[in-house]
Amino acid sequence: MKEKLKIVIVDDHQLFAQSLSYLIGTFGDYNVIGHFLNGKDFIAALENGDVAPDVVLLDVNMPIMNGIETMKHLNNKHHNLKVLALSVNNDEDTVMQMLTNGAKGYILKDTSPNLFKQAVDEVHEKGFYYTEMVSNFLIHSLNKTEEELVLKDRELEFIKLACTEKTYKEIADIMCLSHKTIDGYRENLFQKLDVKTRIGIVLYAIKHKIIEV
Repeated sequence: MKEKLKIVIVDDHQLFAQSLSYLIGTFGDYNVIGHFLNGKDFIAALENGDVAPDVVLLDVNMPIMNGIETMKHLNNKHHNLKVLALSVNNDEDTVMQMLTNGAKGYILKDTSPNLFKQAVDEVHEKGFYYTEMVSNFLIHSLNKTEEELVLKDRELEFIKLACTEKTYKEIADIMCLSHKTIDGYRENLFQKLDVKTRIGIVLYAIKHKIIEV
């Protein structure tokens, strides 16, 4: 029997969170293992080992510790955690703050159930999910400040592999490198391309025709 995907909801609106939990239950292959009212409570549970989610559904606007503050902490301490941001807010600054601090995707709370499920699936399986709105914001951000870069062959190879559904572990195996070296490639490219997420690498690759879509 296939193991269910473990989901944690971090949202201070209890009625919305309960409704979302019910919706997730109807999908069959997901299991909500926790609900927290703010980022501080979630981080405490995460670091105490009380929860180990596959995907975190994180609200942006919360008291005590909001989504942006939560993402900053997670990006520093738990950067491999797969977080999908949920919000009613679609302004570019908020979206970019969440993504540049490590969120793997950003969807609005009025998204249809089918698209919501697709977003969670892709964040878990591919490591990122972005709507047309998010893509436009990211490309606009890349256009703001950009200089010509010279990328080495191994960096280009890593970028192309990062644009696939392969995990970083699988990329390390393909490139015959240690996981630590791959982590170094990723961090160096984040700085070199002035991005902070895998989504940023993908969009850079698309824009500069390193890959074709």
